[in-house]
Amino acid sequence: MSETSGPDGPAEVPPGIDPERVAAFFSRHVPGANAPVSFRLLAGGRSNLTYRVDIASSPPRSFVLRRPPLGHVLPTAHDMVREHRVLAALAATKVPVARPVALCEDTAVLGAPFYVMEYRPGVVIEREIPVGYAESSDARRRLSLALVDTLVALHAVDSERVGLADFGRPAGYLERQVRRWSTQWERSKTRELPEVNHLAKLLLERLPRSPAPTLVHGDYRLGNLALDPADPGRVIAVFDWEMATLGDPLADLGYTLIYWGEAADAPHLRPPGSHQAVTARPGFLDRSEIVAEYAKRSGRDVSEIDFYQVLALFKLAVITEGIHARFLMGKTVGEGFDAIGRQVAVLCERAIALTASW
Repeated sequence: MSETSGPDGPAEVPPGIDPERVAAFFSRHVPGANAPVSFRLLAGGRSNLTYRVDIASSPPRSFVLRRPPLGHVLPTAHDMVREHRVLAALAATKVPVARPVALCEDTAVLGAPFYVMEYRPGVVIEREIPVGYAESSDARRRLSLALVDTLVALHAVDSERVGLADFGRPAGYLERQVRRWSTQWERSKTRELPEVNHLAKLLLERLPRSPAPTLVHGDYRLGNLALDPADPGRVIAVFDWEMATLGDPLADLGYTLIYWGEAADAPHLRPPGSHQAVTARPGFLDRSEIVAEYAKRSGRDVSEIDFYQVLALFKLAVITEGIHARFLMGKTVGEGFDAIGRQVAVLCERAIALTASW
């Protein structure tokens, strides 16, 4: 790896960054960012790559840079220009987002487009709750409700008013989702799994009638929220907008639920260190309560929510296979990818179990 000077001296530059070219871009396009810069990978390999960029100015400043993964980028996926656009549109709404600062469409800089946004430090809960945070049942309940309220706020955004009227084609959204992810499966798969094709067939046969379209996030879950360090009941930013579009809002709710474990789940569905183990702790709402609170706050009919959970599991299985394919090509950044391929079949099994009454 190459090195650059950071606040504490020389530091390794993570893959996906050309420090000289990025520093030059910052000096031209980010106000006050003409001092030495250093880079730290915040998240990588599973979707887009996210880096913290620290500027050794006085006082020091920090930003976040997002770029596509290093390999196996599927058509229509990882669109930085699109992600930058939705953040800019939402910056003045009630949806908490990090404001975008600059967009680079010149692939000569990093080999792919990227954008820069403000750094919003907060608590991100992925596979465990930080020690001392949200310790009480009341705090966890308020956290659960904040997640629901933020999703409702997103689905209440007037897409035309914020300049996103052409951001998607909501008519036929659900059918296109099934067909799109079926196509992505064919492009990503590293082995044959008949369960994936079986789920695609079941979903197309079961398509419900969608409610009025809204802006949808596409990857809405607890791990994509930054929470106020002093108040677990306040969301300060929603991250990872790469799959946002106009479509069926219940698709977001279904996706949230597949990451949301509860105490009544079988132990193998909420193993220690998993997303599902976090929300199985006392105080968090259970899935039925999440659905009921969303219905109450949004006024939408949620009677077909099982369909949306199956769709979410199907979609996540395809995404996971894509990550597995990048791992096999040596294109992932970070650790923990060696076992990810086995998760695809597990996701399919969970989805098929939900279809038992169809």
